[in-house]
Amino acid sequence: MSITVTPDTFKLAEAFTISRGSRTEAKVLTVSITRDGQTGRGECVPYARYGETLESVTEEILALPEDITRAALQDALPAGAARNAVDCALWDLEAKQAGKRAWELAGLPTPGPEITAYTLSLDTPEKMRASAAKHAFRPLLKIKLGTPDDMPRLEAVRAGAPDARIIVDANEGWSAEVYADLAPHLVRLGVALVEQPLPAGEDEALIGMERPVPVCADESCHDRASLPALKGKYDVINIKIDKTGGLTEALALRDAAVAEGYRIMVGCMVGSSLAMAPATLVAQGAMITDLDGPLLLAEDRPHALQFDSAGVHPPVAALWG
Repeated sequence: MSITVTPDTFKLAEAFTISRGSRTEAKVLTVSITRDGQTGRGECVPYARYGETLESVTEEILALPEDITRAALQDALPAGAARNAVDCALWDLEAKQAGKRAWELAGLPTPGPEITAYTLSLDTPEKMRASAAKHAFRPLLKIKLGTPDDMPRLEAVRAGAPDARIIVDANEGWSAEVYADLAPHLVRLGVALVEQPLPAGEDEALIGMERPVPVCADESCHDRASLPALKGKYDVINIKIDKTGGLTEALALRDAAVAEGYRIMVGCMVGSSLAMAPATLVAQGAMITDLDGPLLLAEDRPHALQFDSAGVHPPVAALWG
């Protein structure tokens, strides 16, 4: 029995920019757990926003006992990237050992493809319009915003892709005043959802504020423990397995959130198809699926996820689960 952690780097097709900065590559950790001749794999993306580094997450994982079980893991590590990679590797291992697919083990119906958003990086209005026009054939575009002067960008993207469904991600970059000013224009421009307009911890202003477009919690929602603080502020929650700490908690969060009346978005960090594969199970029937990480890469793993006009397809067994 063994647990190994390998850092991997994937070059991006082009620079990716959000309100917190830019990157040209995705740095991930690949976890492999080998038992009785079978190996399960998982991937995580340590995120500086949550105080994670490649080194700190590696240390967390390697401190685990090699015979860790998925049940014991939920208490052994907090929600976050380290637990995610191990949890997903254990799901993959269990599927291989049982000769079944992961969704069978989870008691889920056979998954199908889901239309996924394609993300347009934060840039000048002119460049965002050009990018929108290039990707106007896609049914769902996600715009990265989060500056005090985003109206020209919104107008530019809508002009470049007049028929696409659009969602907006401010990445905590707006104030309550900026969001209130923009809200009517979001409606006018046909925006279907706005993601995390205000900083987590400063989103009390959303209580009682008119929300003509559904507002989604991203940085404000990690796992089931996040739900009580979201009441009255959000209409949708964004489930990312790097935040929930794996597929196990992601499925539990989805069920709990739906029971409380929230709609579901399933998102991702920028990673490879191995990182997205477990999330395709969570995304079944979601209001918004945003699992475009592999589409942003210049290169991907073998047996990569299939993306076509039907959306992102569930993984083949050779990739995961």
